[in-house]
Amino acid sequence: MRRILLLIIAVAVAAYAGWYYWNFSQQVSGASVSAFLPRRTIFFAHLPDFSRTRDEWRQSDIYQLYREPAVQDFLRKPLDNMPTPKVLGTLQELEQLDPKNAFFALTSISDSAPSLVGGFRFRGTQEDAERVIGKWRAMLLEQRPGTKSEKLQYQGHEIDVVAATPFTLATTYDRPWFFAATNVTELKALLDRVDHRANDSGETLDKDEAYRIAIAHRPSNDAAFFYLQPKAFSERLAALRAAVQSNPTLGETTMLEKMRCIAGSSRFENGKIRDVLFLGMPKIETDGTLNRSSLTLGTKETFFYLAMLLNLGEKMETLNQAATLSGAVQKLFQDFATSGIAADDWKAAFGFELGALADWPSNAHWPSLLLADWPSNAHWPSLLLTLPVVEMARASKIVEAFTRADEGAIWTQTEKDGVRYFSKQSAATLVAITPTIALSDRILIAGLNPVSVEEAVRRSTGSSSELSNSQTYKAAERLLPAPTNFFSYVDTALLYSRLDASLRPMLLMAAAFMPAIARSVDLGKLPSPEVITKHLSPIVSSQRYDRDGYVAESLGPITLDQAAIGLAILSSVGTAARQQAATGFGSWAPSSTATPQPAVSSPSATP
Repeated sequence: MRRILLLIIAVAVAAYAGWYYWNFSQQVSGASVSAFLPRRTIFFAHLPDFSRTRDEWRQSDIYQLYREPAVQDFLRKPLDNMPTPKVLGTLQELEQLDPKNAFFALTSISDSAPSLVGGFRFRGTQEDAERVIGKWRAMLLEQRPGTKSEKLQYQGHEIDVVAATPFTLATTYDRPWFFAATNVTELKALLDRVDHRANDSGETLDKDEAYRIAIAHRPSNDAAFFYLQPKAFSERLAALRAAVQSNPTLGETTMLEKMRCIAGSSRFENGKIRDVLFLGMPKIETDGTLNRSSLTLGTKETFFYLAMLLNLGEKMETLNQAATLSGAVQKLFQDFATSGIAADDWKAAFGFELGALADWPSNAHWPSLLLADWPSNAHWPSLLLTLPVVEMARASKIVEAFTRADEGAIWTQTEKDGVRYFSKQSAATLVAITPTIALSDRILIAGLNPVSVEEAVRRSTGSSSELSNSQTYKAAERLLPAPTNFFSYVDTALLYSRLDASLRPMLLMAAAFMPAIARSVDLGKLPSPEVITKHLSPIVSSQRYDRDGYVAESLGPITLDQAAIGLAILSSVGTAARQQAATGFGSWAPSSTATPQPAVSSPSATP
């Protein structure tokens, strides 16, 4: 009986030792990736575990939204009209190798070509990996005629070199690793570091001080990580500035030159995506505290809120220098100078905190088909900008100078309950805009119409608001550390529901008058807003200074920077589509043999 007990204990210890060794080896291999790279590395990206990231992605809110039956039904037609990208097949093949610790790095930049290296740890034999990687290599040879291929031997490794001037790709195995580089010499140096033959063990990236500062802010369970050393770019920028300026200012540096390192990571957290961006640099703000005082202006209809430290007095000199790029801006600064307004006046007039809010009324409805009724019937988002007022007299002087600088415009001034209002009537458009500035002894509020500005002035006297008391806002705010210089909040569910109510009728009307749209998408199957919004949570962002740099965190179904990138892409696609449509319309001419169509006198069947 005692022998059986000892045997069970021995088996348990061996199993635990095997489990511990496997997990320790995985952690060591992840940490050692930076030891494969030279200290001079400019950019480094790392994906620790492809399979884990794939599984976490499939549990995310955005993927669950994509898998909704109504969404799948709506996307079926546009997806069927799109060619299947080859990358999907490549990813499926890559899953067979269960890649871990995949990395990509830019090690140097020269006038001829940059040096790039990369690789990943694979599961299985080298032959298993070659069955997948060999296809990629063959595709490269097929797509580039005149490509030469050769094999080199180096320290027991076989290096496959594919050369198509000026491009070179060298690949090799060091099981369980696969490595690739655009430079054979760089690949050999990488193998020397991996096999511990390198004499410069202290000249690796993991020994670099800036890199060690950056990874101190890297979470342990991230899905992706990147590191950027801006020194190579800042040195070139400084050399260019010195060549342009005949008398460079002593000690003058740009923001890029102040940065020691830039690092970012992304991970999944309870179905949401969390990004962390670290900027290793000295603290810029010397004064001011972010207290989010403009939060009192928020309502239950507020879908966007932002607060940030912005010392306008310190920025005036920079803006004045940049004003030469725009005649209108240059004219504005000239008028400020004529009125005797200097940077010290801005510093004395306003506080450091800039606030921004956007509301969208819940009673929003689509305007009538009569264009004359459009401005009065439509309810569109209202945007507010705020600044704390420190000295009323100087603030009034600045606002008055601003209104005078707007040539050809008529600004009316009124006063109500000790608050001065400046309003300008814009030219008639589909949406009526009346820019309005309210100035009190406590706050400056600028908006797109006098009604929203006056309502905001009344709310500014309170100590709380519907927004700050809402459970949605409170729950989102608690998810991130307290900010010191930047905070933003976007209620994506509220925003989408308002967009759906406003744009759905327009899309359906467009489909009725332009049947060609139906060939690409079935707008009748557009999912209801309830299907979409149940997967949408607020996007919240926070920035603070932590020891040796700025840490910016963002959390939501997508993050703030991902949303910004997406909007930029959609904007560029929309611009290209409008240009293509304008070109096609301009060149269109009715065929002489075309059957005339009856004129549409009125939309009798509006969807």
